[in-house]
Amino acid sequence: MTSILVLNGPNLNLLGTRQPEIYGHTTLADVEEMCVAHGKTHGIDVTCAQSNHEGALVTHIHEARGKHAGIVLNAGAYTHTSIALMDAIKGTEMPTVEMHLSNVHARESFRHTSFIAPVAIGVIAGFGVNSYKLAIDALLGFLETRP
Repeated sequence: MTSILVLNGPNLNLLGTRQPEIYGHTTLADVEEMCVAHGKTHGIDVTCAQSNHEGALVTHIHEARGKHAGIVLNAGAYTHTSIALMDAIKGTEMPTVEMHLSNVHARESFRHTSFIAPVAIGVIAGFGVNSYKLAIDALLGFLETRP
């Protein structure tokens, strides 16, 4: 059975209470449950992890190699700052979909730059918690076409 990692970065542990006008009222636990259930409908295992620490996220990416077929990554603010996450994805060659709950391109200009996008297979943004399902579907579609 295929396995993927859904990896969440800083402040995503506050989902449901942090700026609900932007991020909604769904908690991280709800998101993780939704991702696992969505994976089951496709016959895949979904493992979820979250950290507010950049190094821990890098470690999760490293440990995904050989264990998971790909990663859905909501790197939060690290999207716009972390060369370390970019290098981890590039170094491990893990197929990764960058995703965001909000449309980062409709927000502050500093959110328009991503260090993840150049090494990701694609980017999903702006569909709220459904962004996770869309990212899982996109990753699975990519994996199905891979030799």
